[in-house]
Amino acid sequence: MPGGDAREAAKTVTGTFGDGEGLPYLPELPARGPGADMIGRTLGLLVDLYGHVEPSGWRVGDRPGRDTRRAHSWLGEDLDAVEEFTQGYEGPLKVQAVGPWTLAAALERRGGEAALGDPGACRDLAGSLAEGLRAHLADVRRRVPGARVILQLDEPSLTGVLRGQIRTASGYRTYRAVDRQVVEGALRDVLEANGDGATVVHTCAPDVPFALLRRAGADGISFDFSLLTEREEEAIGEAVEGGTQLLLGVVPGTDPASGALSDPGGSVMGVRTLWRRLGLNPGTLAESLVITPSCGLAGASPAYARAALAHCARAARSLADNPE
Repeated sequence: MPGGDAREAAKTVTGTFGDGEGLPYLPELPARGPGADMIGRTLGLLVDLYGHVEPSGWRVGDRPGRDTRRAHSWLGEDLDAVEEFTQGYEGPLKVQAVGPWTLAAALERRGGEAALGDPGACRDLAGSLAEGLRAHLADVRRRVPGARVILQLDEPSLTGVLRGQIRTASGYRTYRAVDRQVVEGALRDVLEANGDGATVVHTCAPDVPFALLRRAGADGISFDFSLLTEREEEAIGEAVEGGTQLLLGVVPGTDPASGALSDPGGSVMGVRTLWRRLGLNPGTLAESLVITPSCGLAGASPAYARAALAHCARAARSLADNPE
């Protein structure tokens, strides 16, 4: 979310859905600086692993320092705000963290190269993340006892990791592609941190590995609908028929050049078209899909962020009311 006011953000993501529609979530406010960004926040969740900020980005540290304390402080502030605005709430509540592979691609080892280049470091990172998430999710459930907590792992670098496209520190070469079974296993271990709770993997990159994510145990897959290729459509059909929830990013994540969003029905016209092309039952639209922004809203204006969330709820309602 944009801005730096935790209470305002929490009020927006919980108050937009006063009619019982939508998916409230724990906001992230990266505009506050290092430690509030997606990488820094997730590093603050790790157990026995620490990070600090270097000019080149986040790097492994020997002990918790100022940057770790700042990440903990901002997360606590965000949790306090969500707890305040969810008194008596019963329903889904999404909590997101960076997944193990995007984290491995972003976190530098002491020599300056990414953890991604060291299989042992990747294993340690995934294990620490899973342990930290178990504690974090337990805290969320304690604060919002009526919530059905959904764990979302953000993995925008996943395709690059699988294809060997992540560049080294020099920029002159790339890290070797990670074996798909290794990728799948680490994702499965981290997703299992939510126990019997629902899980989602989000990526805003092209070529989403739908089959791999489903095998890893993701109950839902979140992606930018505008990047979907014809080659991926068959995987979409298989996912829907297999019971996987799809979170479709159809609403722009930043203020549109026109200054206004299209009508809710227009926003999901492409979704209806895809459903017909795949021969899927239109009656399954409402139960199979969640309508979302294409990616995070941190780059949007506060007014647009509020409008985009409300628009997602209206667009989803239009699918449910007029599936054909």
